[in-house]
Amino acid sequence: MRAVVFQGTGEPLSVEEVDRPECDEDGIVVETEACGVCRSDWHAWQGDWQWIGMMPTPGLVFGHEPAGTVVEVGENVDRFRPGDRVTNPFNLGCGSCHHCRGGRGNICERSVPMGFLPIQGGAFAEYYPVRNADHNVVKLPDGVDPVDVAGLGCRFATAFHGLVHRVDVTPGDWVAVHGCGGVGLSAVHIADALGANVIAVDLAEEKLDRARELGADRVVDVTEVEDVPQAVKKHTESSRGADIAVDALGIAETCQNAMNSLGKGGQHLQIGMTTSDEGGQVSLPVDTMVTDEREFYGSFGTPPNEYDEIFRMMETGKLEPGRIVSERISLDEVPGVIENLGDYDTVGIPVCDTF
Repeated sequence: MRAVVFQGTGEPLSVEEVDRPECDEDGIVVETEACGVCRSDWHAWQGDWQWIGMMPTPGLVFGHEPAGTVVEVGENVDRFRPGDRVTNPFNLGCGSCHHCRGGRGNICERSVPMGFLPIQGGAFAEYYPVRNADHNVVKLPDGVDPVDVAGLGCRFATAFHGLVHRVDVTPGDWVAVHGCGGVGLSAVHIADALGANVIAVDLAEEKLDRARELGADRVVDVTEVEDVPQAVKKHTESSRGADIAVDALGIAETCQNAMNSLGKGGQHLQIGMTTSDEGGQVSLPVDTMVTDEREFYGSFGTPPNEYDEIFRMMETGKLEPGRIVSERISLDEVPGVIENLGDYDTVGIPVCDTF
């Protein structure tokens, strides 16, 4: 089968003929219909995140935001049959640890990230495997376009999990989203669906325009202000500051700006992960966090049991992940799109749907 293959840190990705994945007794094999192209692919290609154990090796098939049709089922799998249309989170759980049993499989003690480690190949390929299928795999509702689902496995689902299950967003809250790439635009759309007043923060006019289309009530162009946190606060009631601030990029500047844009008792949601410049470490205003009782939360993917919540909101039209899809591309175009993500000029989510 054809697949996008990692050749080494910073080395050009290539589309090659590789062996079709084998189906283990607890897993399934899926024929790929769509797979989102994510900035996380770029981070892995650049060699980021070794400090948290994500170390791709040459020969690894990339891709972690999939949707497709089951073609093979392991002998121990009960919930799926060939022909089922499915998706899955990128961070695959074991299904049996304390966190998986408690509905938090996204932080499984033995989590395996799809398309980042050699033991779990990805979905930039004609076929992809999923381990522990009864725990990790999610059936798609009838009529759902796989392209609309392709961003759910990472960006959209991470933003949803964070805003719905990690922080406390209530109607009328001020939510400031710092960084309007794919995950940031997802956060804007989700926060708007939850009834929040949304402030989008970025330096690209095109991304801010898209944020407005997806529900942002106010925007802050960081190229036009000297103090980003104060510019955010001026948009909030009595300039009191944001109730929720989301860092959807993961660089020190956006993380610090997000935290400093909060009001007293505010909650910071960290979705973006850092680059090699930060190495996983960012300094924060600890004393102000103490005196203002500001809280810091992380969101890492989503457990499979939360997908039904997304699907129900899609069914009523409150959530439309497909609106964030920016372009449809072929497998041959994937390497170039990943490599160009370092320019930070992609608006929305590119999705590969031709294999």
